[in-house]
Amino acid sequence: MAAGTNDAATNAAADAAARAVKAHALHVQSRRLVAQTVEWLRENSTQVAVASGAGVLIFLALLAVTKFGARLVGEASAITNLRSIIGRVCQKTGYLFLFILSVKIVLGFADAPLLLRHFVSFVFTIGMTIQSAVWVREIVLGYVEYRAGLTDHDHSALGSALGIIRLLVTLTVFSLATVIVLDNLGVNVTGLVAGLGIGGIAIGLAAQGIFKDLFAALAIIFDRPFRKGDSVKWNNISGTVEAIGLKTTRIRALTGEQVIVGNSNLLEKEMFNLARLDRRRITLALGLVYNTPEDVADQVPALLTDITEGVARCQVVRVGMIGFGTSSLDFELQFDVRSANYNDVFEARSKVCLAILRRFNALGIEFAFPTQVTMTAGPDGRAVMPYPDVAFVAQPHARAGDESAEEMAP
Repeated sequence: MAAGTNDAATNAAADAAARAVKAHALHVQSRRLVAQTVEWLRENSTQVAVASGAGVLIFLALLAVTKFGARLVGEASAITNLRSIIGRVCQKTGYLFLFILSVKIVLGFADAPLLLRHFVSFVFTIGMTIQSAVWVREIVLGYVEYRAGLTDHDHSALGSALGIIRLLVTLTVFSLATVIVLDNLGVNVTGLVAGLGIGGIAIGLAAQGIFKDLFAALAIIFDRPFRKGDSVKWNNISGTVEAIGLKTTRIRALTGEQVIVGNSNLLEKEMFNLARLDRRRITLALGLVYNTPEDVADQVPALLTDITEGVARCQVVRVGMIGFGTSSLDFELQFDVRSANYNDVFEARSKVCLAILRRFNALGIEFAFPTQVTMTAGPDGRAVMPYPDVAFVAQPHARAGDESAEEMAP
C-alpha cells in the first residue's frame, strides 16, 4: 500500500517537474521571440514599412473578394444554389483569419526572424483549422439545402430535419477541429479520440430508431420523392403532404384526418406522387341497348371522339366496342385530361359526360339498363306464351242517354 502511494507521489512530482520545464522553455522562447522581433524591426525599418504596406493591400484585396462573394448571397437568397453556397462561404470568412493570412504572406518575403515565422505559422495553422471548419460546415449545409431544392418559402418543410443536421454537422466538424488544434498545441489527443469514438457508438446504439428516421429524412432531402404541398397516394391513403419532419411526415387525407407516418416506414413502400402528373387518364364505360342499329353502333366511336375532344384539355386515347354485356352493347372511352389539378380533371370529366348525354339524346341513341325477359317452354321445348290465345273484340263505348248502348255494355 505504501509502495503504491509512493509511486503515485513520484509520478505526480515527475509530471509537475515536466510541466515546469515546459513552462520555462516557453518563457525563454517567448523572450527570444520578442527580442528578435524588436531587433528585426529596428534594423529593417524600411523593409518592414514596405512589407506592412503590401500586407495592407493584400488584406484589402482579400476583404474585397469576400465582400463580393457575400453579395452573391443577397442576390441569390431566394433559393439555395451553387452560387449562393460560394457566397455563404465568403460571408463566413473572418477578418482575423484574413489578417493572419496577409501577415504570413508578407513575412515570407520580408526576411523575418525564424522564430517569428514559426510563431505566425503556428497561429495561422490554428486559425486555418477553425476557419476551415466553418467553411466545411457552410459547404455541407449549403449542399444539403441545394439538393433539397429549398427556397425561403420551403424551409419550414424540413425545418426540424435541417436543424438536427446542422447540429450534427457542427458538432462533427468542430470536434475534429478541436482535436487538430490540441494536437498542434502538443496535447496528447489519443484518449480524447478514443473517448469520442466510444461515445459516438453509444449514442448511435441508444438512438438507433431516431437515426433511422433521420437518415430517411436525409433520403427525402437528397432524393426528393415528394415535397410539402404535393398530392400523394401511399398505402391506400390519398392526401396532401403537410409537413416533413425529423422523424415523421404528416399527410392530410382526402377524408379530412391527418395521417402521421414515420419517415423510414414511408420509404419502405411504394408512393405515388400525383403532383407531378402532366395529365390524368379517365375511363368511361357506356352501354347501348341491343336493338341499336348496326350503322349507328358503327358511328359511336367517332361520335365519342368528336364529343370528347370538343372539351378543353381533353384528348382521346382509345375508344371502341369492347363486348356484349348481359343487357347492353358495351363501349369504352379512354381520354386524357392535360392538367395536374384534380378539380380541373373532375370538371372536364363532368363536361364530357353531359355532352355525351345531350348528343345521344338528340340522335335518339338509347343507353341500356339491366333488363330480364322470362320465356315459358312447352312440352316440346319451344317457347310458348304464358297465356292462351284470346280474340279481343272491340266493343262500342256507351254514350250517356243511349239505352241500346247501355244494354250492350258488359
